[in-house]
Amino acid sequence: MTSLAGKTLFITGASRGIGLAIALRAGRDGANVVIAAKSDVPNPKLPGTIHSAAAAVEAAGGRALALKVDIREEDQVRAAIEHTVATFGGLDVLVNNASAIWLRGTLDTPMKRFDLMQQVNARGSFVCAQAALPHLLAASNPHILTLAPPPSLDPRWWAPHTGYTLAKMGMSLVTLGLAAEFAGRGIAINALWPRTIIATDALNMIPGVALERCRKPDIVAEAAHAIMTTPAATLNGRFLIDEDVLRARGVEDFSGYAVDPAQTPLIDLFLED
Repeated sequence: MTSLAGKTLFITGASRGIGLAIALRAGRDGANVVIAAKSDVPNPKLPGTIHSAAAAVEAAGGRALALKVDIREEDQVRAAIEHTVATFGGLDVLVNNASAIWLRGTLDTPMKRFDLMQQVNARGSFVCAQAALPHLLAASNPHILTLAPPPSLDPRWWAPHTGYTLAKMGMSLVTLGLAAEFAGRGIAINALWPRTIIATDALNMIPGVALERCRKPDIVAEAAHAIMTTPAATLNGRFLIDEDVLRARGVEDFSGYAVDPAQTPLIDLFLED
């Protein structure tokens, strides 16, 4: 299987950044792509809406459905999944991409920010999986792919921003648990994380990061595509790194993904140098 043609993907946080890149890559295959995000009106600080993303997917060759969804709200998630199935006749892939970030220490983390991260990241991934699983289990090659790092208890990642690390590792542990729970049932449940920092709007939350030392979201999208076109029965419970996935597919030159190929890319959070 090398194409997502005719497959239906539900991608959270797909109005911009990595989520949009994954949506566009699927669209080029002729997939049905649900853009599930909160951004339904233009924001001068954050370009892109569910409608502009859907239009881009259709221009790429896919079919798109723009749904305004706050994944903190269970009723909205369940309604969006049912709308997806009613529109496209089923569901093949869930991509848990939506995530909230706040890279500050404990004394500089308002509880409103802390709660947002826990509700969107770990809880949101669980809610979306719970709503999607009954439909995914009926699909021919179902995948749940979550944008989360390999689990780590290394204090170097907890000390600077305990709230964010807890929320992000929560997504990883949801992946770990679901993969074990549904092992042997023909569904691939995995996580994907970039080797290097990706040039998205999240950079605004990471002080001192040079844009020219980042990679484009396309590298994560290509890795996600490679995972989602893998037979589900052969890939489960893995914490995959974008560069490793593509190397396994024969890619050796990553300069085309660099914002500036002359610069050395910065290693992303939660990974060893």
